[in-house]
Amino acid sequence: MKAIHAHLLTFLDGTKQFQVPIFQCRYDWKEKECKQLWDDVLRVGANEDIPSYFLGSIVSMQHGIYHASGVTQLLLIDGQQRLATLSLLLAALGKAIEAGSVEIGITRRKLENRYLFNADETDKDRYKQLLTEHDKETLIRLLDSKELPANPSPRLLENYRFFEEKLQHENLEAVYKGIQKLMIVDIALEPDSDNPQLIFESLNSKGVKLEAADLIRNYVLIGQELDFQSRLYRDYWFPMEQRFGEEYIKRFNRFMRDYLTLKTRQIPKINNVYDKFKEYMGGQKSPEALETIIKDIYDYSRHYVRIALLQEESPKLLTCFEDTHALNVETIFPFLLEVYEDYMQGQLEKGEVVDILRLIESYIFRRAICGIETRGLNRIFATLMLKIDKSNYLQSLKRALAQMPSSQRYPSDTEFKEKFRIKDVYNFHPYRYLLRKLENHGDSREPINLEYCTIEHVMPQNPDLSEKWQEELGENWREVHEKYLHTIGNLTLTGYNSELGDRSFREKQEIPGGFRDSPLRLNKSLAQAERWNEIAIINRSKMLSEQAREIWHDYGVSQEGGEEQRGDWTLADYRYLTGEMMELFQQLQQRILNLDTSVSEQITKHYIAYIMNTTFVSIEPQARRLRLSLKLLFPDINDPEGSCRDLTNIGHLGLGDVGVGISSVDELDYIMFLIQQAFERQITDQ
Repeated sequence: MKAIHAHLLTFLDGTKQFQVPIFQCRYDWKEKECKQLWDDVLRVGANEDIPSYFLGSIVSMQHGIYHASGVTQLLLIDGQQRLATLSLLLAALGKAIEAGSVEIGITRRKLENRYLFNADETDKDRYKQLLTEHDKETLIRLLDSKELPANPSPRLLENYRFFEEKLQHENLEAVYKGIQKLMIVDIALEPDSDNPQLIFESLNSKGVKLEAADLIRNYVLIGQELDFQSRLYRDYWFPMEQRFGEEYIKRFNRFMRDYLTLKTRQIPKINNVYDKFKEYMGGQKSPEALETIIKDIYDYSRHYVRIALLQEESPKLLTCFEDTHALNVETIFPFLLEVYEDYMQGQLEKGEVVDILRLIESYIFRRAICGIETRGLNRIFATLMLKIDKSNYLQSLKRALAQMPSSQRYPSDTEFKEKFRIKDVYNFHPYRYLLRKLENHGDSREPINLEYCTIEHVMPQNPDLSEKWQEELGENWREVHEKYLHTIGNLTLTGYNSELGDRSFREKQEIPGGFRDSPLRLNKSLAQAERWNEIAIINRSKMLSEQAREIWHDYGVSQEGGEEQRGDWTLADYRYLTGEMMELFQQLQQRILNLDTSVSEQITKHYIAYIMNTTFVSIEPQARRLRLSLKLLFPDINDPEGSCRDLTNIGHLGLGDVGVGISSVDELDYIMFLIQQAFERQITDQ
């Protein structure tokens, strides 16, 4: 590696061409960066006391020895954004010099022939900088003052026009002086000894923002033979970029996180995707290994845009994806990617995929209605496929959901309907999705377009209810208003929200556009109601909760789980948890939960389980002691006091092969010493 200080214009002068490699990111400087460069150029150009201004480093590597024409070709490893922007500024400056017939010490022709073009060359060799396929033609047309291509690169065009506009109002001589003072560090890599990828990573660690999408692309393409590199980019990477569209970087980074989650069953942080990708690659850099992995990423990216960007061709599957999108739960994508891959490989029929998607949709929605903590949802879907028997896909998925611990449970019909009736739906994020599904339930052939409908409170939100409303609701109108205002029983959809306003219930029924004039199913019961009070709200909420149970039904999960997975067992169901035994249990319970904030408690019919990813200890309350089962192999337990019993191949209610009992608080420290071993094994095995 050679690094020297140089004036930017000296660096550009001479017969050379900087080629932005195919694996580089697109030109993406915005007006903010251009304005900063413009201000710096003006400041140093107008101030004689400032001899120079450091612009940064330009990293390049010679590509071959010499081109047949004599043009030295250099791969531009870092600095393309600055060089391309300066090319725009120089092109706009040359045009302004000629248009204004201004004498500033250089003509347009000399400026262009020294710093923008290789004057004696033709075709592509004529240009000192060639950008990637996305941007190359736009820059060439701008430099040549020719008609732009059909779909010009928006950033290049915007920034060129920015400089054009600025140059109309500034002293061109000062601008040129400022450009002459720009200094760079010219870093020339040696092809045989320097690793361009390490340069990229070094730049990234020192604050030059390189996204995971850029780093991953560079990692798989840099260092390969040029023909092979070009084919990988043309056949796989470029089509992926096209799929993800203008937000390629952001979308690709998220896709790669989900892809790695699917492949490793571990969830990388979004800012750690590149490092996890390198771990996943395991140092594989042979052409065969690289093409296999890139093709796999290419295939899954196709699934991703169909699922996440709603580009699915099948109307039935698209409707399912739209509904899951409305729930705004991206953590399910790794699971859905694998389901879709199995569908594409013929392991699933389309109808089975629809059933799986509807089951997952109901699971997520029921949890949201019941207020079950969403913190661990990403972990659930990262590892859920490990519990699926793909020869019996749907049934094993039901069984896996039925066997979830309490904190991850599939809520029962009873729990779901009860919580649905009292849920604050108005402040529930996917309330439009909820009301749309209720409205269109029972008629999938002619769904009603609710685009122009808004949510309507039958009993108005205004706390200062009119006398008519106070009379309508009864003596306890304040309590009724506070308790039921935002619940499903009091909410509907309308296209006449402003007309209905705070009117009385009778007026809301009878005015044009009112409930009796409405074609919406949600308004039928409102059109028929004699009055609107607590009883009417409760009755409507019960009716709608029953409809909700039918829409987001359990798909047979309850039959898979049976009474054991009922989901509503409490400590009060254990007859021995009273008095001193309850006090002992509560102390042990608190110490177990204090092991880690991620430890959760599941109460089943026969035992209380404590879980990270899986159960590490379960407690069975008995008359004179608490019987514990530890999730360890018996030979692995460190038990100096000999208190533990080997439960291997012995039937018992708890989960684990190591049994031990506790009957007094004096034993807590030793019991926690044993539990800690099971807990740490759980952490080690994740």
